[in-house]
Amino acid sequence: MNPIEKLIQIFSNFPGIGPRQARRFVYYLLTRGNGSLGELAKHISELKDDVTICADCMRFFESQNKTNKDSLYRCKICADQTRDNFTLMVVQRDIDLESVEKNGSFNGFYFVLGGGIPILEKEPEKRIRAKELKIFVERKIKKGLKEIILGVNWNPEGENTGDFVEKFLKPITEKNKIKVTHLGKGLSMGTELEYADSETMKNALRNRS
Repeated sequence: MNPIEKLIQIFSNFPGIGPRQARRFVYYLLTRGNGSLGELAKHISELKDDVTICADCMRFFESQNKTNKDSLYRCKICADQTRDNFTLMVVQRDIDLESVEKNGSFNGFYFVLGGGIPILEKEPEKRIRAKELKIFVERKIKKGLKEIILGVNWNPEGENTGDFVEKFLKPITEKNKIKVTHLGKGLSMGTELEYADSETMKNALRNRS
């Protein structure tokens, strides 16, 4: 396989990108000068050096302490003592967290599952950060957690993910009387949180049940 085909294959693995669009990306890069390609390669390399994963919510964020890579880091949201300890929103992806946070209608904490669970998946707990979520919820309960909001996408995979998380956490939530809610009316079927506008998200949070 030549370099062009290798790169096309890599781009084709990106979410929402098909072979035809991946091919366009590659040929676009070939029209750029060496300086542009070098800058792109530099930024890609910096992703591993400058970006880490939050030890609490599991989101990716820019690391402030670049001298000790073995330390556990917390992002600005998780380190913010003014946030509401009573509520936790569970989302599928980092981009969902960013979309909710951007509209400013939620002031609790988050947890990023790292993906979704396809219907008929035989090992659902391996498709998301199930164990990490359980540990995080147990820690949050000690700080006063009262409600877990399932902020999953309104599509079959999202609903399946939400159902699994609710059942997975049921022993903990029932024992500690933690309320589990779903984002309410405002999000139409098939909607992904990434594309929800500010007003729609406010309504979904207001009408959660």
